[in-house]
Formats: sequence, C-alpha cells, structure tokens
Amino acid sequence: MSRPAMKFRPCIDLHEGRVKQIVGSTLADGARAALTTNFTSEHPAAYYAELYRGDGLAGGHVIMLGPGNEAAAASALAAWPGGLQVGGGITADNAAEWLDRGAAAVIVTSYVFRDGLVLAHRLEKLVKAVGRERLVLDLSCRKRDGRYLVVTDRWQKFTEMVVDAAALDYFSRYCAEFLIHAVDVEGKCAGVAEDLLCLLAESSPLPTTYAGGVATMADMYRIRELGRDRLDATIGSALDIFGGSGVRYRDAVAFNRGQTAD
Repeated sequence: MSRPAMKFRPCIDLHEGRVKQIVGSTLADGARAALTTNFTSEHPAAYYAELYRGDGLAGGHVIMLGPGNEAAAASALAAWPGGLQVGGGITADNAAEWLDRGAAAVIVTSYVFRDGLVLAHRLEKLVKAVGRERLVLDLSCRKRDGRYLVVTDRWQKFTEMVVDAAALDYFSRYCAEFLIHAVDVEGKCAGVAEDLLCLLAESSPLPTTYAGGVATMADMYRIRELGRDRLDATIGSALDIFGGSGVRYRDAVAFNRGQTAD
C-alpha cells in the first residue's frame, strides 16, 4: 500500500497559557529577556482546535512549552477529541491521562533522555503505558560539527543522539510517528533545512512531520520535493493566523486538498 501524499499538519504552541509563536532556539529557563516571541494570539487554544477541526486537519500537535499550559492544552483537546496530538512534559505516569483528555497520541522527548543518553527503560515504560501506536517521539535537533543531534529541555540541551538512519530505526520500534523540528531555523521564516529533509526522506521508516523555517508556500513544495512526498510539514510563524504574512491559512488547507485557493 502506498503512503498518502504529503500533508500540512497544523500546530498550537502554548507558552504561559497562551497561543504563541516563539523562536525555539531562544526558549530557555531563566532567560526571559532573550526570548524572541513572534506572535501572541488573542484567541484561546480551543479556537484553533475548532478551526482545524472544521477544515479536517487531523494529526496536528499541541505543544506545551514549559509549565502553566495544561488547562489551555486540555481545552484544545476537548474542542477536538481525537484530532490532535499533545506534547510537553509527557511522562509514562501522565501519558494515559492525556489520552483520556482526548489526545490522539502523546509526543515525548526529554523524558527518554538523561545526561545526553537514551533511557531505554523509559521508552519501554511509555509503550507499556499507552501502546506504541499512540506514541510520537519528538527528535527535534540542532546542528553541531556537521551532524544533527537531538536536543531536549526546550531545545537547549544537546544529547549524544545523532539523527541518522540507525537512530531512526532504533526509535521506530517504540513509536508510530516522529515529529522533528529543525531548531536552528525554527520560527525564523528564513527557509527550511534542506539537508535534514533529505536525510529524513532517505532514512525515516515511519510517518514523519518536519517543522522549521517555512516562509512561503514555495517552501512547502520544496519540502514535498526534497522529502519525496514522504514527509508531512507544519507551518508556524509564517501563517497569517499567527500574525505572519508569508502563508495564508486557506492556502495551506488547499494544499492538503490538492487545490489552489482563490
């Protein structure tokens, strides 16, 4: 059976209980003055969940960037039960609770790493708690010495895990999907990480959503080309619904339908 064509997957990024678009590389504890925020919405999280539900954009993600976002995330999931994945602070102890709240799947990163190393027993505990088919691993990464390394703790801490074919094969035993932000370009609307796209298209054995750097719809078609129509993609700061000017939301919706918006 052939894989479905590339899709736009929406996002709801939450910071301090509000929907925001933030330059990911600036998000660090205790560094408030250095935080670069592109957009803060006047609308609650549930508004976006209802919007995505109305347009049939399943498989998007709600990400809690730090504490104080649980109520907002829960409201988004309640607005579209089974339509959104949720991540941020997910552990084996609370993962099932988020599924009960309406998440289609839980997204995990930092919980399965410590001191830069993979904690295999925690991966196994997660699978036991919610099942492999309800688990998405966030292998968001930054480039160092010519290689992409997984970063954790709000993308500030480098692990020793290189994103390559071997790593993707290993992690695929524990999850159903990957979510991978190219953190160096995330939130900057300055173009996608083309080398990472090529790597993921070549090596990922699972459905994978790429995020980072999309500035215009031309970037979406570039992702389709370099990703060999195997990768889905999300758009953040460039979207007009998040204060951007590069991509109209209706064009992103039309992209999924193989159409051109008016």
